Amino acid sequence: MLKDREDAYELLKALGATKPLIAHAELVGDAADRILMEYQAVGIACDASLVELGAVLHDAGKIQHPLELAEAGSKHEQAGQSLLLAHAVQPAVARCCATHGAWNLPDVSFEERTVALADKLWKGKREPQLELSIIDEIAERLEVSRWDVFERLDSAFEKIADRGDERLQRTRLE
Repeated sequence: MLKDREDAYELLKALGATKPLIAHAELVGDAADRILMEYQAVGIACDASLVELGAVLHDAGKIQHPLELAEAGSKHEQAGQSLLLAHAVQPAVARCCATHGAWNLPDVSFEERTVALADKLWKGKREPQLELSIIDEIAERLEVSRWDVFERLDSAFEKIADRGDERLQRTRLE
């Protein structure tokens, strides 16, 4: 059972994660932290530990499918979930491996969609449908209209996505 982000990084290293995969985990983790700060600022509670651990470990399956570090593929998603479960990682955290690429399915939690969002924003990619699903859930929880939270969160998402090309280059160099 993982207690914190450092445990998650140690597990990745013990499982044989490459330096680029660790760098990716750090960048997605940073994006997740920034998203969580925005949630806190607007008064939305969520399982921050799940988001933090999920952000670090969501691509653990790329240890077994290293070609997917550089090219598109989804074999790492189920493989990562299985790998983490085999190493006694909490099921909700391990599930982030499978759901970060399938965030639009109806049973994907707010926290899992947040991990998926962090995985998009770190590289500068905006995913409007994902972002709106999160904005709409926040608006519903706060009992306000979408537009009461849209401008703030859209602006925050844009700031997180800014300079994604530079961060992508950093993972290629490490």
